[in-house]
Amino acid sequence: QVQFVESGGGLVQPGGSLRLSCAASTRIFDIIKMGWYRQAPEKSRELVASISGGSGASTNYADSVKGRFTISRDNAQKTVYLQMNSLKSEDTAVYYCNFHPAGSTSWGQGTQVTVSS
Repeated sequence: QVQFVESGGGLVQPGGSLRLSCAASTRIFDIIKMGWYRQAPEKSRELVASISGGSGASTNYADSVKGRFTISRDNAQKTVYLQMNSLKSEDTAVYYCNFHPAGSTSWGQGTQVTVSS
């Protein structure tokens, strides 16, 4: 049973930055594509960014975060990161990591990001 533990969220002012981390307990971490997702209040969960397995040479971003967010991975630590810069109020959400696509994989508790002055 894979588990994901997200951390690094918090309250930040518009224009600020946060770095999220997600530790995964799976033996296949280094070869599997990973994604960061978010769910804002009363909205569906959406994919924010994804990174290919292995070296993570291929990344993709939702249009709403392109140029502001950067996804990366450390296979030795089985951790995927999301660097978030120039944060906006509309980035407020609970952020989760999972495989991409997530399929039926269970979700972690997520980490709350609140962007507010």
